[in-house]
Amino acid sequence: MYTVELTKLVEKMKLVNLTPEIDISPILLSQPEVNRPALQLAGFFDYFNYDRVQIIGNVEYAYMEKMEADHGSGIMRKLMSHKIPCIVFCRNLPVREELLKLAVECSVPIFQTGKSTSDFMGEVIRWLKVELAPRISIHGVLVDVYGEGILITGESGIGKSEAALELIKRGHRLVSDDVVEIKKVSDDTLIGSAPDITRHFIELRGIGIVDVKALFGVESVKNTQSIDLVIRLEEWDRNKEYDRMGLQDQYTEFLGNKVVCHDLPIRPGRNLAIICESAAVNYRQKKMGYNAAQELYNRVTSNLMKK
Repeated sequence: MYTVELTKLVEKMKLVNLTPEIDISPILLSQPEVNRPALQLAGFFDYFNYDRVQIIGNVEYAYMEKMEADHGSGIMRKLMSHKIPCIVFCRNLPVREELLKLAVECSVPIFQTGKSTSDFMGEVIRWLKVELAPRISIHGVLVDVYGEGILITGESGIGKSEAALELIKRGHRLVSDDVVEIKKVSDDTLIGSAPDITRHFIELRGIGIVDVKALFGVESVKNTQSIDLVIRLEEWDRNKEYDRMGLQDQYTEFLGNKVVCHDLPIRPGRNLAIICESAAVNYRQKKMGYNAAQELYNRVTSNLMKK
């Protein structure tokens, strides 16, 4: 199970800490969802998602204001006894001093934000889903070509980094070289990034390490990119039949998500950068509903029927 530090959430969402006495550095978040404890404030704790960030909006706050002091204190103490990670009050709703003292006693931090409840929930869920997404690391190169994320894979020394360098010179952007970290943020989306140590660097055999950001400028690099297409480089095999029409897409799988994959045979004289650009544009055309291979097939079929 992946976790993320609560301190990162506080920094990302610019939350105001109302309980600075509590050390929040050891607190970890493990759930990508949040919870509004409306039923819990009414005393119903069955199936309580205590390990989620607890959010107080106008509805919960209005109910808390109508609760009798003793009853409200008892409910909040029971809520905090479940070792919830934190409570966030939206819309800059004021927090009573008694509740802050109780939070310090129970070691449950309380934060405040000026954002509306719905907007804050959406931002937190989206951020947590990325931070807590299942992930793997693979050997390859990830580049942004015309807005499409192309993952170039293949054996070491086959020319992945050289192809990426040529693409960078042609105005495209590098995301990661050698090691690509892939996160599954949804059933349809894979996000690739580089490890912090190797970010913006490329290794070229015979030359060494190249700092792409310093050499080509900040417009030549990108921190994250969705993985839309995989190009798998391999040595040319005369005895193997390669797809020359492309009527049926081939796929590879990462973390349960299927991604369109092309096996590209390597021979001297083939310009990998142009091929990658063409693959990206052709993939975009297919997404827009135009398939060149299918169009050619339809023309040939129509011509045969005329005869």
